[in-house]
Amino acid sequence: MPTSKKQIAKKDRGVSASKKVEAHLRMAIHAGRLRPRQRIIEEDLARELLVSRGPVREALLRLERDGLVVTTSRRGTFIRDISLAEIGVIFRMRAKLEGLCVRYMRENPSINASELLNRALKKLKAAAAKSNEEQFFDADMELHRTIWKASNQPLLYRTLNLLMNPYIFIIARAYSSRIPLANRRDNHEQYVRMLLRTPLDKIEDEVERYFGSLYTRTFDHGSAFPGFATGDWTDNLDGQIHTAIE
Repeated sequence: MPTSKKQIAKKDRGVSASKKVEAHLRMAIHAGRLRPRQRIIEEDLARELLVSRGPVREALLRLERDGLVVTTSRRGTFIRDISLAEIGVIFRMRAKLEGLCVRYMRENPSINASELLNRALKKLKAAAAKSNEEQFFDADMELHRTIWKASNQPLLYRTLNLLMNPYIFIIARAYSSRIPLANRRDNHEQYVRMLLRTPLDKIEDEVERYFGSLYTRTFDHGSAFPGFATGDWTDNLDGQIHTAIE
């Protein structure tokens, strides 16, 4: 049976509403307005965004697929928590992928890496000078996104920006305050200097070493990226949610 214009219009509105809810939730997670273990109530969210509960459920299904929320039949939907073991894996993955981005950026003759990175670094320094944590956080993410984009590798950029970035936001907001703002500024300045000066055949190893050191400083472990036993993983979602609501 042919689809009527009315049905098509209705479908388009549904998709649009669902995407609107998804974008709203992603932004709230990135901005720290929604935090790990926080419950999402479908009815309240639908009322806030002036949509029905259908688009809310569709958006939550996509966020659950991407690992940002977890839903249980008895307790509801919550912003997903991240275990320390998973954080270690995320750091490792990011180090590998960003190292590749840097290599491609350096190999691209049409990219002025020094100009791009120093422009982004200038914004980060300005935020640090004003002791503005939120502005610094935004400048920090902009610096790294500049590297990802400058790689001119769409697959790498999409993987980092769409899949890794939500976790990076959550981890940064939860743990970056452990390091004083001035130290974070100096770390980034040293990082940019290293990216521009390290010989190309060693750059990926140096990026991995940087993130390994950052992991060690932030989480106070004796060695960077320690191996994790299978039992260290926090895969029991009911256990996570039970802990969240106690």
